[in-house]
Amino acid sequence: MRLAEFIFRNMETILAQWEAFACTLLPAAANMKSSALRDHAQQILEAVAKDLSVIQTRDAQLEKSKGRAPVIIDAPETAAQTHAILRARGGFDIKQLAAEYRALRASVLRLWMDHCPSDELDMDDMIRFNEAVDQALAESVSLFSEQVDQARNLFLGMLGHDMRSPLQTIQMTASYLVALNAGDRVASAASRLIRSGARMQSLLDDLCDFNRTKLGLGINIVPASVDLAAVIRDQLDQLRTIHPDRQLDLTVRGKCDGVWDGQRLQQLLGNLVLNAIRYGTPNSPVRVIVTGEEADVCIAVSNSGTAIGPVAMEQLFEPLKRGVDHGEGYDEDSHLGLGLYIVREIAKAHGGEIQVHSENGETVFTVRLPRSR
Repeated sequence: MRLAEFIFRNMETILAQWEAFACTLLPAAANMKSSALRDHAQQILEAVAKDLSVIQTRDAQLEKSKGRAPVIIDAPETAAQTHAILRARGGFDIKQLAAEYRALRASVLRLWMDHCPSDELDMDDMIRFNEAVDQALAESVSLFSEQVDQARNLFLGMLGHDMRSPLQTIQMTASYLVALNAGDRVASAASRLIRSGARMQSLLDDLCDFNRTKLGLGINIVPASVDLAAVIRDQLDQLRTIHPDRQLDLTVRGKCDGVWDGQRLQQLLGNLVLNAIRYGTPNSPVRVIVTGEEADVCIAVSNSGTAIGPVAMEQLFEPLKRGVDHGEGYDEDSHLGLGLYIVREIAKAHGGEIQVHSENGETVFTVRLPRSR
């Protein structure tokens, strides 16, 4: 008996084995009814059987085995994709989802081999069955991952939003304590709170911005006419307060007015300068040079220190990648590895670009921004 016919004739037996296995996938499967345990299993099996029934040339089969099957544009959601969505919402993890397909593959082939004499088994059916199951698995895993990513990003978005109010309260209370002039011990403790709050705020901002990009929203900017030199001076003054032991030099050349989001560019500069402090030689200055040209403005942030290696250079702007700290006063958990990624996204949002050169003991990050977009 051909495998497609066997599947249709023995659908209930196969579904019963699917259900029996699905109920072992705890804790998600606990208290689930039979219909939920069998979710879309019959439709998946029917799709596999129909695929086996379609005449397929050797060339077409070869292309399909390599994952190059024709993609139907604007096709409705497949049973495997719907199954993945419901499993994700039901609390299953991706290993349990894959295990369902592994068990399905084994049970169908075992039942077929037990039912038919070995000389009546069609090896081509077996190969095409495995390909069809693999296709369904790929569809499920892809959409399951999207559902998990979306749920995680929504959670991070809500977490970031809810953390802002208590953090602002801590910072305002610390500023109030400093203003009281209640003695050196209180002032010192309040200053530590302010510095820690600023670091937490920076981490929170980076996390929220990263979350926006992963949701496909991009970095949000509100452009206005600004003097970039004034914006950068203000940001450097804030950074000098946080890092009084480091020398931060600024050089401005030419006209620096344009249409940008001033706060976003302060964030961009802050991330570049903190990166230079973190990885540069502790006793050397961090140099910021702003150069106004005819069509755009260039911001260069440089530091002395160990050159960036070729491997690190390739993933420099990738999110959640962290180098080895060379600066003093930093621990590995003080940043998320999002700083340079956020810098690149802010530059892109302004229609600009960023480049990096690292050689002969000096590293220079250069951001070029058009005056208007």
